[in-house]
Amino acid sequence: MTSLRIPNRTARQLWLQVNGLRDTPTGPLELKAQIHDLGFVQLDTIQVVSRAHHHILWSRNQTYREPMMDRCLAKDRAVFEHFTHDASVLPMAFLPMWQRQFRRMRDKVSRSSWYGKHLAEDHLDHIRRRITEEGPLSTHDFDTKIQGAREMWKRPPHKIGLDYLWYAGELATYHRDGFTKYYDLAERVFPEDLRTHDIPDRDQIDWLCHAALDRIGIGTLGEIRKFWDATEVSEVADWADRHAATLVPVDIESADGGWTKACAAPDIEERIANLGQPTSRLRILNPFDPAIRDRVRLKRLFGFDYTVEMFVPAAKRVWGYYVYPLLEGDRFVGRVEVKGDRKQSTLTVQNLWWEPGVRPSAQRVRKLESELVRFARLAGVADIVWQTPPA
Repeated sequence: MTSLRIPNRTARQLWLQVNGLRDTPTGPLELKAQIHDLGFVQLDTIQVVSRAHHHILWSRNQTYREPMMDRCLAKDRAVFEHFTHDASVLPMAFLPMWQRQFRRMRDKVSRSSWYGKHLAEDHLDHIRRRITEEGPLSTHDFDTKIQGAREMWKRPPHKIGLDYLWYAGELATYHRDGFTKYYDLAERVFPEDLRTHDIPDRDQIDWLCHAALDRIGIGTLGEIRKFWDATEVSEVADWADRHAATLVPVDIESADGGWTKACAAPDIEERIANLGQPTSRLRILNPFDPAIRDRVRLKRLFGFDYTVEMFVPAAKRVWGYYVYPLLEGDRFVGRVEVKGDRKQSTLTVQNLWWEPGVRPSAQRVRKLESELVRFARLAGVADIVWQTPPA
């Protein structure tokens, strides 16, 4: 079959479309549908302005506010938490297709030398028994201590045990208080029909691959695998071989003029035909936004070289601790470092960098100022403070 050649501009617009960033982020909010269309939303503890999961959802519809996620999780039981490439929320409807991922993560964690020595069955039984008898508990309800020297990422035994049982699908996130997670037995959180729905592993793999391709539109087999990070390289290759007749081969033009061979969803030509111009609004994206999570693909499609530096020593950072990309239309025009102070009700612009060749026109600066005001509303702060000039 002849490959469909997709010019770079079209590829960028397709990418924004599948990631929910093509249209103006207004209108009625359908939160469950939004999470379903994205596939998952990454969770993160860091709160500079608003935590990643809140910011990601707000970027698609700016009527979103932070309490909505916990209602979706704890009251509606419309989503559950587990591990894709990182801790994430996923639609509860996907639970039957996540059973093998529970097993994969259980086996991965149990093989880890860091976890393994703290996974004695009597210790796990103690955690199970307490939660069974007392109901949902958080790490604060246990008192084991870190053993040995305190090192980054080290956890006390009870935290390791809770994590293991959560990875294995024995425990589930019941709710969160702030960002503190409360664990309960999975059978008391997950709907019975979804929890016990037994689907063969190969069918789960097929669903994961098809669902990933549907949500990225175009991509290499590696990008399909990395979407959920719930399959092996060999499993994705086998899926591609078995479904070769329905996959559309494509050549994708990169920002530098090169070409990458990939495959596309069966309706790719219809998707291209229905593409409209993306909104010209300037948007502040989160560092963990799914549209930019794969930095290699981001650079290939948009020519935007971006990395996160939270864990880089301050003296070695090129940009800053928590720097937000700026998307305007179908290109990235800059990056901004802002910090929210909820007690002082301020959003401080600490640094601003425009990309080479991007002119900080009065109109572009006004767009940024308007987006900062909207971003401040998400965090519940009122005043914008500039430490650096916008031009």
